[in-house]
Amino acid sequence: MKKLFITVTKAIFFFVGWAVLAGLLPIPDSPNGAVWRFWAELIPFLCVVGLTLIFWLMEKRKIEMHIISKPFRSVCIGFGTGVLWLGAAIIILAGLGVMRITATDTFPMLWLWLLSALINTIMQELLVRGYLYQMIKRNYNVVAAMVVTTALFTFMHGGAFEAGIVSVLNVITMSILMTTVLEYIQSLIAPVMMHFVWNGVGGIIFGAVSLADDYPHLFTTVFTGNTLLSGGMPKMEGSIVVLTINIALTLLFLLFLKSNEKSRNVILQKMEYRK
Repeated sequence: MKKLFITVTKAIFFFVGWAVLAGLLPIPDSPNGAVWRFWAELIPFLCVVGLTLIFWLMEKRKIEMHIISKPFRSVCIGFGTGVLWLGAAIIILAGLGVMRITATDTFPMLWLWLLSALINTIMQELLVRGYLYQMIKRNYNVVAAMVVTTALFTFMHGGAFEAGIVSVLNVITMSILMTTVLEYIQSLIAPVMMHFVWNGVGGIIFGAVSLADDYPHLFTTVFTGNTLLSGGMPKMEGSIVVLTINIALTLLFLLFLKSNEKSRNVILQKMEYRK
């Protein structure tokens, strides 16, 4: 009971502390939409970085963060999987005839919009799959950490509840997929890259993923026909196609995880045999 109380208290102080800080700190005003959005993403990011450092420093001997370990491999796997994830969804939806690009547009400072999207994805992943995830995992297990952080991740995407059950399931399975990738490669960089490809390319380039209303997009993409397939108003994130891809990729990485565990067990057995 004491362990549960301490774990819950830490989680509440961390998450609520971030929300309060991010809400209280003012966003510098700017007539330039790209600059304003950059500050709007940077401030919550800096808040979660600061809190992560404070909480981690208090128990760094107990908790391994796995934030930037294996950077090259993590970037490659995360980016590659993100392209596969988004690409499969776009190809299938376009092939089914429920998604099509109707127009193109241009807007200044594309690089800054993409940078803002990257900062946002780092913030989200660090908030739910950084200190909180590792702390709960250490105190209990992977399943408990996954359940709690997935609940928080879903809460952060509250608009999905207005969009319907498929959108909610997509947020949940996306979070589970990100956590499975984290467990497989033991680095937060990989889920960050996947998340960024989904939001940055899917949202800012293709206009197929719902971001904050002020984010622009290069292509105007419309979703028509059967809303269960097309996603309707929530765009592809409301589609059962994305739900299927989320589940398939999660199962794939679970197989990779199982294979890794078998390999580690074989190595440990050989080391014991040599002794």
